[in-house]
Amino acid sequence: MAAPAGLPTDGRLARSVRSRRVVVDALLDLLSEGDLRPTGARIAERAGVSLRSVFQHFANLETLLAEAADRQMDSLRPFVRPIEATGSRDERLETFVVRRARLLEAMAPVRRAALLEEPRSAVVADRLRRFRALGIAEVERVFAPEIGALSARDRKDIVAGLGAAASFSTWEELRRHQRLSVARARRAFHRLLDGILPPG
Repeated sequence: MAAPAGLPTDGRLARSVRSRRVVVDALLDLLSEGDLRPTGARIAERAGVSLRSVFQHFANLETLLAEAADRQMDSLRPFVRPIEATGSRDERLETFVVRRARLLEAMAPVRRAALLEEPRSAVVADRLRRFRALGIAEVERVFAPEIGALSARDRKDIVAGLGAAASFSTWEELRRHQRLSVARARRAFHRLLDGILPPG
């Protein structure tokens, strides 16, 4: 039988990769169920492996969470298709809001867990810095026609405002703390961005 796509053909290495995947899957399942700080024992139980096996594949829970975050980002790539910086301001804004809201909603369980670990984990903090930078870069690219006409000072202020308004923190405030439905949160999201973005 051929090895599954994406797995090495060497038997021992393939089993190791498969075991890592099972452990990461177990962590992602627990996070999606709201267990934001699962113990190694809980992860091992869900994965159907020994606790020793978990730590044979991962040095600690920090590295496991980092790999889970990377895996999740790979799975979310369909949500981050580039938005063309053409078309009207309103068309781009609507497309941006729909896609960003879908992305933030999908990443919420892992992001919540990562935020808990950020103050004490250099690995997780680095992942979050990179994700935030990518989010701001997308804002700058999609709304370049409006932002590019501003002075350097105004451009920095507007990009900072848009980056904050389009962040996971804002989405979490709307969805989790204000308990808005996805549809209502998306409308509020749209209003925030529309109010910050210069006219077309």
